[in-house]
Amino acid sequence: MCVSATAARALKTVVQGILLSSEGEKLNSMNLLLYMAPIAVVLLLPATMYMEENVVGITKAFARQDFGIVWLLILNSSLAYFVNLTNFLVTKHTTALTLQVLGNAKGAVAVVVSILIFKNPVSVTGMAGYTRLLVLFFTVKLKSVVP
Repeated sequence: MCVSATAARALKTVVQGILLSSEGEKLNSMNLLLYMAPIAVVLLLPATMYMEENVVGITKAFARQDFGIVWLLILNSSLAYFVNLTNFLVTKHTTALTLQVLGNAKGAVAVVVSILIFKNPVSVTGMAGYTRLLVLFFTVKLKSVVP
């Protein structure tokens, strides 16, 4: 599943790059986000409703207990929107490979922060994977800098 998800993410990034930089398409980042967001909702909403039992009821109960959760959900949605918009803007000005490696490096940084703040355990296999990822990241960055 992990390999499939990584391959699908890489394909999405390549298609984004083509749509944003193609002379024939000339989509801007806002329009691409406008077209991709409904597709994401159609794909993810049924999966969420199936995998998360009674998610709507639980959210309503939390909202009745503390209305602050509604503001947190609005803030979370807004931040997700701006992250996606920024992702599309970066895709337009860099290569798909660089963006993919940066996304994986972001995951490695999240793991390090999780370890430092929450003291989460990490397996040897996990550390080997993130070490390999960082080596790949610096290899790609050096190749893009050095002609």
